[in-house]
Amino acid sequence: MSDLNRIKKVNEVLKREIGTIFSRETDFANTLITVTRVEASSNFIQAKIYISVFPEEEEGKVFHFLNKNIYFLQQILNKKIKMRPVPKMIFVKEIKVKEAGEIEEVLETLKKEEK
Repeated sequence: MSDLNRIKKVNEVLKREIGTIFSRETDFANTLITVTRVEASSNFIQAKIYISVFPEEEEGKVFHFLNKNIYFLQQILNKKIKMRPVPKMIFVKEIKVKEAGEIEEVLETLKKEEK
């Protein structure tokens, strides 16, 4: 298996497992937390976990909670994943989803103006 394929597989496993951990171990009423993508480093020492939060007003609270409890969440991940090293999680705000939404709004506006 090539290194690129291995990284892709690890990214998918991490995305699935971290999403499961979020749904079971966190409780944000009326807030949707989504792991949009994961980018593990080539040596698997760390992984950027891209998070989308809806509604956006809750982003600060969610990221504060995640970063405050990162050790606990990392321990759960370490037990679930059978690989060494298990990448260290780094939470990152997903901006691509927001950008896509803004582009969609512009396109809708343009369509309405054409009519």
